[in-house]
Amino acid sequence: MAKVSEFSLVPDKKGAMWDVALYVPIVIFLISIAIKFWYGGTYQNWSYVLLFMATFFLFSGANRILSGRLMVLPSAPLALDVSKSSVKVLIKSGSRVELVKDLRYFPDYAGKSFGLTGMDLSGQKKQFVFHKGQFESEAMFKDVRSLLSVYK
Repeated sequence: MAKVSEFSLVPDKKGAMWDVALYVPIVIFLISIAIKFWYGGTYQNWSYVLLFMATFFLFSGANRILSGRLMVLPSAPLALDVSKSSVKVLIKSGSRVELVKDLRYFPDYAGKSFGLTGMDLSGQKKQFVFHKGQFESEAMFKDVRSLLSVYK
């Protein structure tokens, strides 16, 4: 019988503040340079590129903070259920995604987060990023990483 371990996640407010401190200045800087180029007249075409970059960072940062860190969006993972044959992820919308095929685990070098990808039962590829602050304790984070290391 396969050993099953379930890990519930909590909002990572400290990590969210770090992400806000990262993304907000970048977006403000890009928008201000785009405005300067637009009204300066010399590099007007570059303002479109900078505004696109600012919008991209705004959306990706908001998604990272609201879904990954604070777990507010309906697509946010709430719990992990790890077994030898699959990994089940409980989503805030109430659905449960079971990753059964092509399951891959991607730890980062700093040891503060990891990625999980795989195919669910319907054949769709799913990706999730989990952060150290989302786990109730550091021991839980180490436990889930050790259980997922078989999927490297």
